[in-house]
This record gives sequence, structure tokens and C-alpha cells, in this order.
Amino acid sequence: MPEYPLPQAGQRRCLRGCFLGRTPYTEAWQAMRQFTEQRDLTTQDQLWCVEHDPVFTRGISLRNRSEAVRDMGAIPVVQSDRGGRLSYHGPGQLVAYLLLDLQRLGLGIRALVTAVEESVSGLLRRDWQLHSQGDRQRPGVYVDGAKIAALGLRVRRGCCYHGCSLNVDMDLAPFSHIDPCGQPGLPVTSLRYLLDADADLALPRLSRRWGMVLAEQLGYEELLWAA
Repeated sequence: MPEYPLPQAGQRRCLRGCFLGRTPYTEAWQAMRQFTEQRDLTTQDQLWCVEHDPVFTRGISLRNRSEAVRDMGAIPVVQSDRGGRLSYHGPGQLVAYLLLDLQRLGLGIRALVTAVEESVSGLLRRDWQLHSQGDRQRPGVYVDGAKIAALGLRVRRGCCYHGCSLNVDMDLAPFSHIDPCGQPGLPVTSLRYLLDADADLALPRLSRRWGMVLAEQLGYEELLWAA
């Protein structure tokens, strides 16, 4: 079981990051909620990067709607408290959970979404010269119209949790059982599909690279990465 970082106090505007490996979705979710409840004004912000076993998650936009997973088979469905609609997580997808004090950063939710989208686009551009863009009407990051990253956030007491998932080297078939962003037929893609077969897509390395771009995008003075 991963050891989740506890809130830590500090003076510099630092982002603490780590890669926690393969983690059950519900375990990571509960740990994020606990961290957010326990943090105070001096707690340093954190970035938890994980990989999940196959799971469909329903966002709060669907609490009173009947939108369902089609022929989900053995993959479980979890009702989450994040924003958004239906999503899928699975092996080979990198999920970055953002545990940030938005009041201290001076960010609203729209500005945060834009910054996270731009961090993904910056990573793809710097490391692989891939052009991508966000979509104000359908939050996420797209390459030639195909979705490669999805966002879902929750804000409580001025702090956020949940985050962004990036399709790296994964089986995309389960996405056919949902309508990403509530858009039937919306294509999805992955880094492995877009890049050469020998591209280095190791999640621990990719996590740190994404963390560096995100920290820069959000104006942190330093990224403190746990080995």
C-alpha cells in the first residue's frame, strides 16, 4: 500500500510531488479527502501521481442523470465527488492528483483548469513536439480532435483535489463503453499511439517531467520530488 504524504508546513512556495505507483482508485480518493481536511494555511501543496486498476468513475454532474456505462463487463463503476461526467482509468494511464490551496495561489477554478491543460500541452510540446490544445467547452487536452487528457476537480474550503489523467500507454477499448465529456463518438488517443514504438514512456519519469512543467505553469518557486 502506498504511503501517502502528510501535510507539511513551509514558507517557500513549493510543490511537493511523488509517484505512488499502482493504487486503487477509492484508496487514493479517500486519502485526498483526508489530506484536504487536515491541511491548514501553512501546508505545502502536493502532486500525487498514480496509476489505477481498471475503473469507471462518475462525476457529480451525473448524480441525478441516467447516463450509464455500456456493457462494462467486470470493470467496476465508482460514484466520485469530482466534477465532470463519466471517465475511465486503467493501467498505462498517468493520473496527477492536485492538492492545492487555490486561495494562496490566487487562482479560480477556470484559471486552474487552463493552467493544467497548458501544462499537459507544454509537456507534449517540449518532450515530443506534439501540438495539442484545450477546449473551453469540453475541459481536457486534444490532439487533432482526439482526447488525450481529461480533467475532474473538486474544491473544498478553498483547496482542490482530484486532478488530470493523461493517456500514456494503455488499452483504449474501455473508452468505447462511455461518452467522453458526454459527447457520443468523441475519439480518444494516447501517447503510445502517437509516438514511435521505442519512445520512453515510463510513468515514474513522465510524472516528474509533468510535475516540473506544472510547477512552472502555476508559479511555484520549487518542485520537491520524493525519490
